[in-house]
Amino acid sequence: MKTRPRRGSHGDSRPRTSSRAKLGSINTPARNAPSSLRGKVALITGGNQGIGLAVARALAAEGCSLVITGRNQSTLNKARRELERRASVLSVNCDVRSATEVSGLVEKVKTHFRRLDFLINNAGISHAAATVDRLGAEGWQSVISTNLTGMFLVTRAALPLLRRGGAIVNNLSIAAKKVFAGQGAYCASKHGALALTNTLREELRSKGIRVIALLPGATNTAIWNQFWPYAPRSKMMGPRTVAEAVVDALALPGDSTVEELTILPSAGTL
Repeated sequence: MKTRPRRGSHGDSRPRTSSRAKLGSINTPARNAPSSLRGKVALITGGNQGIGLAVARALAAEGCSLVITGRNQSTLNKARRELERRASVLSVNCDVRSATEVSGLVEKVKTHFRRLDFLINNAGISHAAATVDRLGAEGWQSVISTNLTGMFLVTRAALPLLRRGGAIVNNLSIAAKKVFAGQGAYCASKHGALALTNTLREELRSKGIRVIALLPGATNTAIWNQFWPYAPRSKMMGPRTVAEAVVDALALPGDSTVEELTILPSAGTL
């Protein structure tokens, strides 16, 4: 099922009309009515920047406790300090490509919070634009290991901590359904991740755990610097727009779900 965010679809500067807290600042007071997400525990890989950090901010505003990961200790520390103003935060330096590091991450989550309600598989990388005949094996492996194998490793390790009524959100990008010349490894990783997401959804239905495929279009994050530094960022969505849509999907009653969430900038595909 494809859906659109109910507001804010034209960028971060558009005022919101719902009763949710505004997310532009981590210090913004929460909405008056209690949030259905309050008290939930969310693990967000790649939560130190981009869409991952935007989702962390949004969930903090809803009263969630957070676990954020990243490989850059400096940006991880900065994100933790910001988010701690509104939420209980555990930050863990973790390379999702490593089964050992992922196991250590989940052990820390178990010790600190004892459970998970939401898993947001957001960690991902791209590569410099290169046609398949010029794409090195090392670059290919790095992207596949992060975007596909990393998602598998984190999900497998975290599943025992997820409870009925919880949810997994896999940030896949529209590259999970489209292809872009010069991005062979990235597109392959995302197509594979969509297949993994769809398989996981069927496996977890009976356990009451929702699985959401998040397919955002062009979003203004640092990943563009890896393959298109001069991309027209004015035509992109802000990460907050994507985060708001994720929060809305997670806040649905337990008897309903958004299985596929596609959100695009009004300018369309770049």
